[in-house]
Amino acid sequence: MPAASSFAIDVPDRLLRRAREGERAALEQLCRWFERPVFTLALRLTGDRDEAQDVLQETMLKAIAKLGEFRGDAPFWGWLRQIAVNEALMQLRRRRRLDESLDDDGFEPVDASPPPSAAADAAALWRALEKLPAATRAVLWLYHAEGHTHEEIAGLMQRTPSFSKSQLARGGRRLRALLEPQSEHATEVQHA
Repeated sequence: MPAASSFAIDVPDRLLRRAREGERAALEQLCRWFERPVFTLALRLTGDRDEAQDVLQETMLKAIAKLGEFRGDAPFWGWLRQIAVNEALMQLRRRRRLDESLDDDGFEPVDASPPPSAAADAAALWRALEKLPAATRAVLWLYHAEGHTHEEIAGLMQRTPSFSKSQLARGGRRLRALLEPQSEHATEVQHA
């Protein structure tokens, strides 16, 4: 099961009821409340602002269309986040970005350790993530940030669990390599 999000907006039942009834003001309010977190998630997965904007629009349209399916037995953000993740991955597939830079030659042992300590600097981490292939970045994000298992990632990305494991291992190595020069440079600057 995906990790619980630290982001939470309490959506009143009354607002959800009004939105399900098609009240425009209620639908607009839901969209405004969740616009930023959906866009941020989409940006993390796609690495592209235009694609993230497309994902945001598709997510909101799909959520409005499927609002009657939301049972309310889990937080609204969890339900909406899953729609956003699916839309982001579909966006990547549509753009054929998943296959562009993959050289999947088989399973490699998984290194499921979290990113290196240099990743504490969120800006440096994001710059490094942007340099990774889209599929690798998506696997890293889904595994570490969203808390999905390899089996869940495989299902979401229409791949095998070994694909998820190999991308996580490769992505972790690439991410560390991208972050290490920055931490060495920072150490040199501190000692200068």
